[in-house]
Amino acid sequence: MRHRLLVPSLLASAALCLPGLAACSDDSSAPGQTSQAAETAGRSASADTGAEEEGNPSETASAKADEADLKGKVIAIDPGHNGGNAQHPEEINRQVPDGRGGTKACNTTGTSTNSDYPEADFTWAVAKKLNTSLTDAGADVVLSRKDNKGVGPCVDERGTFADDADLLVSIHANGSESSSVKGFHIIVADPGEDEKTEKASVDLAKSVGSSMGEEFTPNSAYGKDAISRRPDLAGLNNASVPAVIVECGEMRNPSEAKIMESKSGQRKYADALFDGIVDWF
Repeated sequence: MRHRLLVPSLLASAALCLPGLAACSDDSSAPGQTSQAAETAGRSASADTGAEEEGNPSETASAKADEADLKGKVIAIDPGHNGGNAQHPEEINRQVPDGRGGTKACNTTGTSTNSDYPEADFTWAVAKKLNTSLTDAGADVVLSRKDNKGVGPCVDERGTFADDADLLVSIHANGSESSSVKGFHIIVADPGEDEKTEKASVDLAKSVGSSMGEEFTPNSAYGKDAISRRPDLAGLNNASVPAVIVECGEMRNPSEAKIMESKSGQRKYADALFDGIVDWF
């Protein structure tokens, strides 16, 4: 029988990227792209209340929600970054295992929209909605963090916390400097834990990408499937189960930022991720 945790005890550790540093995803930005750090801690203070469901919190617009049966499935959800990261640079910049024999910074602050809406707020809002949908479908959900007020966990723990799950979906948004860059992309480890896990991760990326593509624009820079294979992301490298990082869109793109900042847009992202997970199973 699998050991199931509601929230892993990873929250004592932290991770972040300071203002002025280029790479501010949990690990780093996509090649040739950068994410700027959060400039003030106040930008992330409202996530727990500002992104609540409209109407009944258990309702979902997903076409698959009513027919989905995920009983017996354990799904790990990692909302990227954390709202308290910016206030604890000494914690988030400490070195942790990168899953390839080296080390890297524990975490980063993440990026933000041009109106200073933080990535951590967005990922937490989407994760809460996705958690509700998955739970309603019968799944056991494991979250990498319990709220949007803490620090971390570190990028290595963002992979290992999912060891008892069937899959791991890490939710992010990208922060390319150019506001003209648009679209989502999905990242898988290259190589994966083993050949079987790597193939399952690619299949998961394709499934999530297909469902995302029904509502959102794929970033053509990553090919028709919008899949990026990378060896340098510690969260993926430390995962022992099929795992993907979903960069839901570009926070510096005005049209995508507007969607990410809205409750209805966050609902659409959560529904797309839910459908992709259901289809994968």
